[in-house]
Amino acid sequence: MNPVLKTAPTKYPVELKEVKEHLNITIGWTEDDTYLKTLNKTATKKVEQYLRRRLITQTWYAYYDSWPKGDAIILPFGQLQTGTAPIVIYTETDGTANTWSTDDYNVDIVSDPGRIVLEYGYNWPTEALHPQNPIQIEFVCGYGTSGADVEDMIKHAIKLCIEDLYNNRGDIVIGTITTNMKITGDLLMPYRLHDVVTE
Repeated sequence: MNPVLKTAPTKYPVELKEVKEHLNITIGWTEDDTYLKTLNKTATKKVEQYLRRRLITQTWYAYYDSWPKGDAIILPFGQLQTGTAPIVIYTETDGTANTWSTDDYNVDIVSDPGRIVLEYGYNWPTEALHPQNPIQIEFVCGYGTSGADVEDMIKHAIKLCIEDLYNNRGDIVIGTITTNMKITGDLLMPYRLHDVVTE
């Protein structure tokens, strides 16, 4: 499975004002704003990588080489949204692209990560598939469109990560400084996804 970002989020879970409040930086002091925004981006990506999730609403393509042996495809990143149902397109060996009918499958958002599950009595398409990324699934994931939708423990972990990056701008020598990494991991562990595989 190969995920490719289609539409990136326009916000981060933690706003600049929240970052400054956490670091006890005066809101009106703006000299470090650009640097803080970079740290916010870095910390958010670091937390997302650890969680194997994406936090703010975004659209992705997932590419597969074949249909699964079971009756479901597990989609990456968790928090599958159904405002726009996942769109499944598969390409035959001659290059013909087909949009698979939504009548043939159900979308499971109760499970996390979400799944595409065969409708009862239906099978995966039987046409011979193109040899290169023949199955494309477009899906939307994330907790919501703003930081208010993201779990507070996840947001606090991002702030602690930013704090570490802001206060320690060089190499970290273990044992000479105290970092927030253990507490950050403890905060994030309840929300971490297992490795995602196709059933």
